[in-house]
Amino acid sequence: MSEDAVVTVRAQISGVFYRAGGPDQSPFVEPGTVVRKGETMALLESMKLFSKVKAPLGGTVVEVCAENEQTVSVGQPLFTVQRA
Repeated sequence: MSEDAVVTVRAQISGVFYRAGGPDQSPFVEPGTVVRKGETMALLESMKLFSKVKAPLGGTVVEVCAENEQTVSVGQPLFTVQRA
């Protein structure tokens, strides 16, 4: 796996990272999940507003880098994705 084939998805805003749409729901993605460009991977909550973390490209999720309900900062790695 070449380094340029792996893309890091980073937080676009500071806020609380949520892997699922709700407490009783499954995570949007897990390692091994195949995603399409624009697909929702997680949510970030800032000041009671939710922003979708969208896949920047099609590929396979390699790693989830942040913990559910963790406060993250702008630019913090959230996922790594292997380019399709």
